[in-house]
Amino acid sequence: MATLLHLDSSVFPQDGSVSRDVAASFRRAWEAEHPDGTVVHRDLAADPLPHLDLPGASAAFVPAESRTPEQASAFALRDRLARELEEADAVLIGAPMYNWAVPSTLKAWLDHVIINGRTAGVDSPSAAGTPTVVVASRGGGYGPGTPRESWEFVQSYLSKVLGEAMGLSVEFVVPELTLAARTPGMESLIELAEASRARAHEEAGAHGKTLAAKLASAA
Repeated sequence: MATLLHLDSSVFPQDGSVSRDVAASFRRAWEAEHPDGTVVHRDLAADPLPHLDLPGASAAFVPAESRTPEQASAFALRDRLARELEEADAVLIGAPMYNWAVPSTLKAWLDHVIINGRTAGVDSPSAAGTPTVVVASRGGGYGPGTPRESWEFVQSYLSKVLGEAMGLSVEFVVPELTLAARTPGMESLIELAEASRARAHEEAGAHGKTLAAKLASAA
């Protein structure tokens, strides 16, 4: 059976979050193709992970038999999260832009799963090649040629970390202008925002169906 690792990081509930809403289109399409599959869902906002601390960070550089009890306990969480990633056939990540970067809860997850010599820092990282779709929603416009292009630190950051460092096969779905409907001065952008959201739903659903079909044909 296929396994999807689904991460949400929006602080808003389903009916108030564009990243959750668009990610749900991917998941529905995926589950339609894999009704008997497994979805491992981590809501990083509702159930946040602890920040990486000294025992957890240092444990990665100490042989298992030499770790202190504190290091062993901290690394057990890192190992569990890394295994979830390694055992997934596909990954879905909701990554809204908060203050021009990824949510701190998503950064905490990354700090745990990036293990040098295992998931990164080697020629063949342990989860390399895993198809990954990131729903990178953002309140304004940060695309090429826009005045805010240089402020885009979500898609650019995750491309490097997930794609280059960890070797995942990353695709982005980017609904923009999500604040247009409730921000004074952005009224003229509401129609563009609605079109961007509709396009994102279509792309997310297509990605879910396509990835599920590829896995099914390879089984």
